[in-house]
Amino acid sequence: MKLKEIQKIERPREKLDRYGAQKLDDHELIAILLGSGVQGANVLELSKNIVKLIKKVGLGNLTVELLMKVHGLGKIKAGQIIASLEYGRRAHTVAQEVILSPEKVFDLCSDVRDSKREHFIVFYLNSRNAVIAREIISIGTLDASLVHPREVFEPALRHSAARVCLAHNHPSGSLLPSSNDELLTEQLVQAGKLMGIQVVDHLILTKTHYNRLLSDNWS
Repeated sequence: MKLKEIQKIERPREKLDRYGAQKLDDHELIAILLGSGVQGANVLELSKNIVKLIKKVGLGNLTVELLMKVHGLGKIKAGQIIASLEYGRRAHTVAQEVILSPEKVFDLCSDVRDSKREHFIVFYLNSRNAVIAREIISIGTLDASLVHPREVFEPALRHSAARVCLAHNHPSGSLLPSSNDELLTEQLVQAGKLMGIQVVDHLILTKTHYNRLLSDNWS
């Protein structure tokens, strides 16, 4: 049976729109990643074969080369699946963290501290400082990252976060806050107060050190 012959409500994308990702089976999530099938197998059949392979070899042993042994799966799509699974693993690891100090934020930003472009990161926390999500809100130029309060707090509402922690790297290596850094921090603190979401800290990061723009709000 071709995908177009499957009832519309049973198609993965339509189910995603109507019910959310949590209601989809594993093979349906992979089908959305793939986008299309191959000759002789629609995308759902292809994705079911991929799930069978994952269950057989184990997620930790999955490689692009193994995925390419599934009939019809090329190197590009195999790479997309590996990258998506790895991102999910990392996000799950971060989401288990509890942040009680700026040192912990520094550790959790190891992937961007030495970047040549400025990254603005927000940690979305519950009332116990457990990480609900970490999102890169903006990637800027060598010395500037443009951030608007709505970009910070829209995900906070989506994640039902009680608190947020801000961090951005300085590719220049300087720990000194710019006037824009200080102004943005104040704007976000005030916006958070209006929304009942506390900004617990804002860190400037370099490869080996950090500086804080807010006083101790971790308790």
